[in-house]
Amino acid sequence: MTKIKVGGVPEHFNLPWHRCIEKNNFAEAGLDLEWKEVPEGTGAMCNLLRTEEIDVAVILTEGISRDIINGNQSKIIQNYIGSPLIWGIHVDSKSSFKNINDLKGTKAAISREGSGSHLMAYVNAEHVGWNTDSLKFEIVHNLEGAIEALKKDEAQYFMWEHFTTKPLVDNNTFRLIADCPTPWPCFVIAASKKAIEKKPDELLKMLDVLNTETSDFKIQKNIDVELAERYGQKLEDIRKWLDLTHWSQQQIVEQDLTEVQDYLKRLKLISEKVDNKELIHNFRAI
Repeated sequence: MTKIKVGGVPEHFNLPWHRCIEKNNFAEAGLDLEWKEVPEGTGAMCNLLRTEEIDVAVILTEGISRDIINGNQSKIIQNYIGSPLIWGIHVDSKSSFKNINDLKGTKAAISREGSGSHLMAYVNAEHVGWNTDSLKFEIVHNLEGAIEALKKDEAQYFMWEHFTTKPLVDNNTFRLIADCPTPWPCFVIAASKKAIEKKPDELLKMLDVLNTETSDFKIQKNIDVELAERYGQKLEDIRKWLDLTHWSQQQIVEQDLTEVQDYLKRLKLISEKVDNKELIHNFRAI
């Protein structure tokens, strides 16, 4: 069997991958799929793709697009979540901040440069009319680091996926100030240049297995209960999230990549735009 190393965040979006592993669906297709949890998120996965420590990443669209433009040889091989990501803007529960305007001029906790929490701080700033050149950041590496940074006032707010952080809002670790959805489909599947060159047939099989699982994922019996139990979520929150989320089985459309690049360029996160075709690889178009 061919080994494929896949990296992803330990969040509910990725349950279809785990179900395929546990049901031996990848193995039956001749694939030894090894899942690597990357709680640090997109910036860390970009580095793992660059160093070829993983073959594939389930990664934020804007993060991998920026990194490819900045020299990462990987390519987007398929869209994964076709709906936007709802980013919650969180503060420490004991802080005095009450609304988004109170946060102007304060410091954002981010997992690392190039991460979703970093890039979305710019998107949010533009949305609410702040000067993006004046944004300040504190690198905290992961969710636990953000909790500590906000508690110690080393940073004042933290953007992370709304439902992932909902238990921390419920237990009064964080307080939710506002939400900021991405203007594009949120997660794509990217593969390293080496994996695309050496394992094209295997990557295509991997996508076929995954797409079979995701095509009816939302209507599988008791999937809401399983998600709630496995990820420590309230059933009502999981049901809201499922209503807002849909999985894609297609390549990302170029119009969405144009919007991503327009944002990145306008926010000075890339110096120049590239042809959208430089960001993607289509196996079936070969």
